[in-house]
Amino acid sequence: MNLSDTPAQLLDGKALSERILNSLKEKVEAKHNAGMPAPGLATILVGNDPASHIYVRNKRRACEKVGITNIHHELDEHVGQAALLKLIQELNDSPEVHGILVQLPLPKNCDYNENEVLAAIDPAKDADGFHPFNQGALMQGRKAPVPCTPKGIMCLLDECGLDLKGRHAVVVGRSNIVGKPISLLLLERHLTVTICHSRTRDLAAEVNRADIVVAAVGVAELVRGDWIKPGAVVLDVGINRNEEGKLVGDVEFRAAAQRAAWITPVPGGVGPMTIAMLLQNTFEAYNA
Repeated sequence: MNLSDTPAQLLDGKALSERILNSLKEKVEAKHNAGMPAPGLATILVGNDPASHIYVRNKRRACEKVGITNIHHELDEHVGQAALLKLIQELNDSPEVHGILVQLPLPKNCDYNENEVLAAIDPAKDADGFHPFNQGALMQGRKAPVPCTPKGIMCLLDECGLDLKGRHAVVVGRSNIVGKPISLLLLERHLTVTICHSRTRDLAAEVNRADIVVAAVGVAELVRGDWIKPGAVVLDVGINRNEEGKLVGDVEFRAAAQRAAWITPVPGGVGPMTIAMLLQNTFEAYNA
């Protein structure tokens, strides 16, 4: 496959995630048939944020589909950090739990320190890959749980069948959840990586030089279609509502698809891959 192929082909995260989940289901069933207990993923939801409830519900449904036991805890937003840390320690100590996920963001009107909460999770059970030990291991190229969204992006990129070595990737966004870790994963695959952000001068010019564009800034259609280099691969992490209330990504999809060789849709691109990678991380921890 050549980067100059047109028109843009869709990188279907929904279809790929289904294949991954079906493969995981077979592996879990094989463990069950061998008389082994099921993998366990503990999910913790603090407060009443509607979006967080939807995300956790989708993760729990995926667990059920695959055969991973879900141990779910919902806490009132005012329960406090001490109680949350106590629960995490109990889950760390439980032999039935192989992965732990604390749904972010934590309530902002209460005294929660997300860094301390994430650091309290046993690094071996860090299903989200957010523990500082695991993020440090990622920087050093050591084996550790990888953040789910960046891991899913790499799986989608592999679907293109391209030789990535030496290509230029531009990552728009520098968060600890997506921007920084995906940059490290791309570096591991021998790409040259430019990280852009809100203070980047002439963002359009930076994006226009990229063979691979990862948009993860959380601003609806910030990356314009005419910025895309003809034949580039575009991976859109954004999930936003535009002025008409329509769900859109960080990339101006319709115009970008006229120039790109491959592009992820929103929805149905990167989003489903995040859940698939969460369950994959849990199974890998179980199998370790």
